[in-house]
Amino acid sequence: MKTFNKTLIAVSVALASSQAMAAGFQLNSQSATGIGRAFAGDAVIADNASVLARNPAAMALFDKSSLSLGLTYADVQVDVKDVNFAGGAVDLGSIDDAGSGKVIPNFYYIHPVNDKIALGFAAFSNFGTGTDTSSLSKNQAAAPFDLLGETEVTTVNFNTSISYRFNEMFSVGAGIDAVYGEGRLTRNAGSTPLVDVDADGWGFGGILGATLELDQNNRLGISYRFSPTVTVTGDTTAMTTKDIPGLGMQNVMLDFEDLDVPLADIFQVAGFHQLNAKFAVHYTAQFTKWGDFEQITANNATATLAGGPANGTQIATGVTQPLKSYQWKDSWLFSIGGTYNIDDNWTVRAGYMHDQGVVDQLSSLSIPDSDRNWYTAGMSYRLSQQSTLDLGIAFVKGQQVDLIEYSAIAGPVNATTESSAMYYSMQYSYQF
Repeated sequence: MKTFNKTLIAVSVALASSQAMAAGFQLNSQSATGIGRAFAGDAVIADNASVLARNPAAMALFDKSSLSLGLTYADVQVDVKDVNFAGGAVDLGSIDDAGSGKVIPNFYYIHPVNDKIALGFAAFSNFGTGTDTSSLSKNQAAAPFDLLGETEVTTVNFNTSISYRFNEMFSVGAGIDAVYGEGRLTRNAGSTPLVDVDADGWGFGGILGATLELDQNNRLGISYRFSPTVTVTGDTTAMTTKDIPGLGMQNVMLDFEDLDVPLADIFQVAGFHQLNAKFAVHYTAQFTKWGDFEQITANNATATLAGGPANGTQIATGVTQPLKSYQWKDSWLFSIGGTYNIDDNWTVRAGYMHDQGVVDQLSSLSIPDSDRNWYTAGMSYRLSQQSTLDLGIAFVKGQQVDLIEYSAIAGPVNATTESSAMYYSMQYSYQF
């Protein structure tokens, strides 16, 4: 096994739960109705309880208790092509599909207490996907093993919110987010495990929102989500080599007690306009503050010698150090959509969204990133006066990107990545 000049910083990739998915595929999967209209206007339309995921102030638009239950399947396709290093002298080939699918459930409940106050409870996922590039390193005597392997991430947001209506035009809302994240990452050089991570943890944030009802057919919504730093703990180890006084270069196993993963704040503005009895248009502009996400930090690391006559000897404790630098940039997404009421029972919708990538100068094989275009459609069928069944589908196409990522083993690694996805969503909504 080749020696490393620094820690295998790829351990952080699997635990960068929120930002990893925004960089590759942010899971805009909070509702079937939202998917059907590319989430255009979703912070203010309030046609079912899933509006709670975007803007707690919009709960003031409900005069009856409302429940929404949904399930989304995200079929993510990640192609990694022409992976090579040593100036192109070593070609590792390609993977047609390094991505994996995700089933993403959601739950929302809104309860108006009176004509001024409403309460809401929700569980949904903002991010989650997986990649596996381990096949590129099979049967290879030399490869960038620290960059190739399995990466799996899941997050769940548990939200409790309250809204207050000041008058017929203006309402505000606030909520508390408890974000649970878990990650799995493996990196192996043949039979030697370089990185083995299985960790989970919690972070607490919040959201503020407001709605402005210009009249019965026109309204605006605004919200700001304060995302937390999620601290994850679990089985987290990484192999490195260090020059130990008196022993020379030695393999060293690093065990981290926890990792701090800062997540990005999200600001959005949305509008809804009912143009006539049949047709409405709606739109969203969303700003995600990825510029504040610079690195993953490991805390309370313990280093022990791995191998040789001093195997298992502890050489350092309590080490805190940055594991990986990301240096991402702030990003915007813009969406526009339309809703058409065919009759009292059937409603159809469609939308388009342009979603900017966040990777700037530093790129990653494990987190393929690019600008993305969303093309979406959906429909609703009223089962009764109180219940509705909603369906949504989206095709997401990312741009092809040529990237260079530095490996501590192989030096600069070149590759071409391209990502796409299909979202299929179904939702049941009920008003009490």
